[in-house]
Amino acid sequence: MNLPKRKPTRLKEYNYSTPGAYFITICTHNRKCLFSNIVGAIHELPENQLTEYGEYVEQIIEILPERFNVSIPKYVIMPNHIHLIIEINNNDDEKRAIRESPLQYQRSIIDKIVGFLKMNVSKKIHNTYSDKIWQRSFHDHIIRGEKDYRKIWEYIDTNPLKWESDCFYND
Repeated sequence: MNLPKRKPTRLKEYNYSTPGAYFITICTHNRKCLFSNIVGAIHELPENQLTEYGEYVEQIIEILPERFNVSIPKYVIMPNHIHLIIEINNNDDEKRAIRESPLQYQRSIIDKIVGFLKMNVSKKIHNTYSDKIWQRSFHDHIIRGEKDYRKIWEYIDTNPLKWESDCFYND
């Protein structure tokens, strides 16, 4: 049986443990709205209200900086996806979420962070939710310079305001 080949989602030969800033998007399976509700009348600014599951996501995001020696200066938890800026300053004294054998493929710190977030949120949610939670993989963008950084920061800030026109919108 010939299965379609998946396109690689990461830049070939790029080390995703390199110090720098990364814009990460993680989606729910089938874009199911689990994490928040965008509420507000037409003449009001929409408000992004986290669900119980969204609060779990926020709890895990808040422990990532200490766990992995990174900074997360900006994030938003949307109904069916999460956007984060992750800054890697120096990962020499990185704390490992997963013990790896020396013979295993060495995962980047970005892969480990996303894996840790997905795994720990799933553990909490699976007590009351039995379907798949996460879409496979995640989207990344290596932030290249101050202009790119500001543009992404603004995008994260305004994402709840533009929810109904967002490419992730799923009613």
